[in-house]
Amino acid sequence: MSGPLHVVESWGRFPRVEAADVQSPQWSSDLGSQLQSESVLAYGCGRSYGDVCLNEGGRIVHTRHLNRFLSFHPSTGILRAESGVTLEDVLNLVVPYGWFLPVTPGTRYVSLGGAVANDIHGKNHHVAGTFGCHVRALELVRSDGSRQVCTVSDHPDLFAATIGGLGLTGIISWVEFQLVRIASVFVQEVQERVDTLDDLIDTTVSAEQQSEYVVSWFDVTVGGSHSGRGLVLRGDFVKEEDGSLQQHVLPKPRLSIPREAPSWLLSRPTIRMFNEVWYRRSFRRIVRKRRHYVPFFYPLDTIARWNLLYGRRGMLQYQCVVPFDGGREALREIIGILNKKGVSSFLAVVKTFGNVRSPGMLSFPRPGLTLTLDMPNIGLPLLTALNECDRVVREVRGRVYPAKDARMSSEMFLETYPEAQHFVSFIDPHCSSSFWRRVWKP
Repeated sequence: MSGPLHVVESWGRFPRVEAADVQSPQWSSDLGSQLQSESVLAYGCGRSYGDVCLNEGGRIVHTRHLNRFLSFHPSTGILRAESGVTLEDVLNLVVPYGWFLPVTPGTRYVSLGGAVANDIHGKNHHVAGTFGCHVRALELVRSDGSRQVCTVSDHPDLFAATIGGLGLTGIISWVEFQLVRIASVFVQEVQERVDTLDDLIDTTVSAEQQSEYVVSWFDVTVGGSHSGRGLVLRGDFVKEEDGSLQQHVLPKPRLSIPREAPSWLLSRPTIRMFNEVWYRRSFRRIVRKRRHYVPFFYPLDTIARWNLLYGRRGMLQYQCVVPFDGGREALREIIGILNKKGVSSFLAVVKTFGNVRSPGMLSFPRPGLTLTLDMPNIGLPLLTALNECDRVVREVRGRVYPAKDARMSSEMFLETYPEAQHFVSFIDPHCSSSFWRRVWKP
């Protein structure tokens, strides 16, 4: 391919790459022709953090115009929509009818194609598993001109390879999935402050016996006896009908970041100060409140383009899962590595993954503790620290989430995703990504 190159970036803004070609087809019927290029990757909202949604030197097929609803049954909660439809679009349609997403990540600005390709998870994995667990069918466009409708019984291997398949099995044209019932737009939330990592994990596990949605934040900048201090949040939708569904309106972001922030804004001192304020935001150890689902599920969506707060060098997000057996010690060692290297995380979250197995062949979650960190890109000290964190994860037989990754080694990927040896046979010969070329070196 020849012509001008196009700079494309993910939400972390690292790395930035140049694609040879960016196409935005208007209709699903145009997808087959897009796959006639040598190296093609579908791109939804770009909310992946690393290079899994990038295709340096190849073609990007942007699905923003493939945003049509194909069918919705208010009586059953079964929805079929094109792959460019976002979770926000879905919520605007279905919540007034008393339905909600079966699984949602921390932002509503994710396309359905991206939700399937990365097999997203949320605060309710312990009861609902991943998004892929709720997919009934999908249509996959392949470079050989075929359009395969895949389910657990029709083309089951291709179905399994596509869920969590990182966009490499072809281009998803539409997705059909099952929604879940709700009676109100309000969530009854309980917030509990804890003082140590052991308390954080114990309280998180206990909270999952009581509530459907659980997430825990902790202060990664504090060491010693208070290492792991944080807040455990759990919640459930209010079960009584209160008329709020019919008045549902998704709020717009309250603030938009106009330009890249200076590098000092999210430096270690300012992150430490923010974490201190966040930890002590209430005088009470346990706080109960009823709140709208948007701030509960999507607190960062209140600030548009918040990724610009990390400045010109961008950010890296690191998410790993470690088994329950040995997981506490692994997380404690990871926290120690980051503190020793002077790495600070604006957002540090712990959740657990339950036993609900995804149909996805390369799906990331497995039973255990999962840690998520958002870190300013400070260059070599951060990359060195994360390599050490990888070592800890490997030693306890954990793994790192490709959707959040920008620097995992090929050795790390191949060792922790042994399923890739089987998955590779389902890759469309015309699909590729910067991530896959980096990690697949058998």
